[in-house]
Amino acid sequence: MASNMPAPEAPFVPAHFGGDTAERTWEEWNPTEESIRPVRGRHRVVKQRGGLARSSTVLGVGVIAAVGAGGIATAQDKPAVSISLPDSIADKLPDAASLPGVGSLLSDDSGSEANAAPLTAMTTVADGGTGADGQSAGAGEALRARILQQVEQQRAEADAEAKAAAEKLAAEQAAAAAAKQQSEAEAQAAEEKRKAEEAARAKEEAERLAKLAASYALPTSSYTITSTYGESGSMWSSGQHTGLDFAAPTGTPVKAVHGGTIKSAGWSGSYGYRIVLELEDGTEVWYAHLSSMTASAGQTVATGETIGRVGATGNVTGPHLHMEVHTAGGSGLDPMAWLRDKGLTI
Repeated sequence: MASNMPAPEAPFVPAHFGGDTAERTWEEWNPTEESIRPVRGRHRVVKQRGGLARSSTVLGVGVIAAVGAGGIATAQDKPAVSISLPDSIADKLPDAASLPGVGSLLSDDSGSEANAAPLTAMTTVADGGTGADGQSAGAGEALRARILQQVEQQRAEADAEAKAAAEKLAAEQAAAAAAKQQSEAEAQAAEEKRKAEEAARAKEEAERLAKLAASYALPTSSYTITSTYGESGSMWSSGQHTGLDFAAPTGTPVKAVHGGTIKSAGWSGSYGYRIVLELEDGTEVWYAHLSSMTASAGQTVATGETIGRVGATGNVTGPHLHMEVHTAGGSGLDPMAWLRDKGLTI
């Protein structure tokens, strides 16, 4: 606290200047405004408890709350948050014009308007809702709308991609099914064509064989096949059987298998009595082991005409007709296969 200096003493006058050396004289001093020296240095100021300090704290908390609420509303979609203050605190809030350094910046009208607007209205506007001045659709709503729009757009794009993929897959499956169906149809058509061609060839062959059968005949009847072409055995001089044996009783008629000319007829060693019939294409048919011959060399015979009879002459073990077939060049053929090729059944 400020203090006054002690009252000054009476001036001391030395003796040689006429002063009293024996006793000092004291007079009463009444301080005046001019005689008091101003106190310089630090002053202690009593702290204000409540009032301005508490009001400044509450105001700062309100502003922070308002700014924080606005930021939350910008980042998230939340409803407006209102901040209310107790009446005891609200009543003690000072006017803006009374704050040091603030009142000079505000006019009387602006100060009254600022004080008239409650803090809760400020926080509501900052939170993105509707404030006292009628504002709407704040930053939070705008962000929410943009997010929803992006979500809808991405969902639409995903649906479009899924639909396109499904349509592509369906088209590929349809194409594969169509290709498979076409392949199966082509395979079926090819099989039917093949069967039709085989049937046509079989028909042609049957007609050919029927025509040949009308012009060819078996060499004898009432027979039994006892040896076939190519069999191995010691009974044959070449080691293999060179013809086809028709076992039948002696005297059974032997017929010309096809129209031709008798090339030779007579004895032929191990063949016994043998007739050689030459056909128009030069093929020779040999009839051996005959008991008798009814055709002679140079004679022309027709299909099925009797030219001899079954016998057991030559190198034999019993009565039978030994038949051989040779090409014009002299090569031997299988008589059974040759007869079947002419449409005959053995």
